[in-house]
Amino acid sequence: MTINKQKEGTSLTLALEGRLDTITAPELEAVLKEELEDVEALTFDFTALEYISSAGLRVLLSAQKQMNRQGTMKVTGVGEVIMEIFEVTGFSDILTIE
Repeated sequence: MTINKQKEGTSLTLALEGRLDTITAPELEAVLKEELEDVEALTFDFTALEYISSAGLRVLLSAQKQMNRQGTMKVTGVGEVIMEIFEVTGFSDILTIE
C-alpha cells in the first residue's frame, strides 16, 4: 500500500493506493499517530484503494473517534467494492462518504 500525504494548514488528505489489510494497517496507524495532532479536517481519498480488511476498518474507526473530538473526517473516491464492505459492516452509517 502507498500512502500519499497532503497537508495544508489544519487539513490533511491521505490518498491510499493498493490494499489496506492486516499487513498494511499498522503503517496507516503510524502515519495517523504522527500526523493527526493538530488536524481539524481529515480526508481519506480511496480512489486507488482496491481492498480494505477488518484491520483497515479498525484503523478507520479509531481515526473517526479521534476526529470526532478534534474536527471532521470524510472518505472520498470510494469504489464499488469498498462501498459494499462499508455497507455490509455498517461503516456507511458511521463515516461521512462523499
